[in-house]
Amino acid sequence: MIITRSPLRISIGGGGTDLASYYEKHTGFLVAAAIDKFVYITLHKTFREEIILKYSKMENVSDMNHIEHPIVRESFRLVGIDSANLELTSMADIPAGTGLGSSGSFTTALIKSLHILNRNLVHPQELAEQACKVEIDILKEPIGKQDQYIAAYGGISCFKFNPDGSVDAWPLAIDQSTQYSLEDNLLLFFTGFSRSASEILKHQNDSSKQNDMDMIDNLHYIKEKGYEVKEALESGNLLKFADLMNEHWERKKKRSTNMSNEKIDEWITIARDNGALGGKLVGAGGGGFLMFYAEDKMRLRRKMKEIGLHEVRFRFDFEGTKLVVQS
Repeated sequence: MIITRSPLRISIGGGGTDLASYYEKHTGFLVAAAIDKFVYITLHKTFREEIILKYSKMENVSDMNHIEHPIVRESFRLVGIDSANLELTSMADIPAGTGLGSSGSFTTALIKSLHILNRNLVHPQELAEQACKVEIDILKEPIGKQDQYIAAYGGISCFKFNPDGSVDAWPLAIDQSTQYSLEDNLLLFFTGFSRSASEILKHQNDSSKQNDMDMIDNLHYIKEKGYEVKEALESGNLLKFADLMNEHWERKKKRSTNMSNEKIDEWITIARDNGALGGKLVGAGGGGFLMFYAEDKMRLRRKMKEIGLHEVRFRFDFEGTKLVVQS
């Protein structure tokens, strides 16, 4: 039996500049953090000539080419899995479609497990590249690369997305006391509804490809905020980081009419009136998790509970995609 896991993530700054439609012309940059909420893949060999898949639905096929789940099918092909006596199960701490990068985490955990099955060593850089190849190059999803890279590497990491498609990755130079304060003061609350990131990102992708200057200027601004977030965190200025969260969100909302709605705007306003110094929606937008920076955490938690929002507490994860069990 093989069990792998990949962390989910929160976007810290610069999100959206990791789409090829932007970085191929302008270079992207963002800061992201892996958190201790995971997607798990369990893989083991069976005695029968069949492939059994268990995720939100169940599949039982005799041949890899008959697999319906596109990511599983293409990952099998990419790694070169030719066995037909396998059972694969996926589980997650957080539902899909909630803005925490679950698809990228699923893909990296899956590919990692398949490489272990084939007794291959795979570096985080290669793992992330292969996950991007499956989701973006083969399946043509209009998504960025940050989810696959932060899942593979873990930690609080900086990523530069180069015009030639290569990605430079390095850890944020944050001191331990700032890291602990950031971890303690960031709070996640579930909005209660999910959405398709692909649908929202398709609008951004199409607009960038058409050289829509409003979209390009918006992403230029977001990238600059990403660099400012890096500087604020590395200098230990968490109040500046909170201000940047607000600036980032106000500009991000302008990318699409589906980015926010009246309820999300209302919740963010209530949070800012009750202890949140900075806040935004995590991920592509439209639903999922609200993230706030607050030093008066008790007040914020009390108010969010009062209006019916569920908190998910977390810590940063520094292990990235990893093997948990092999037997």
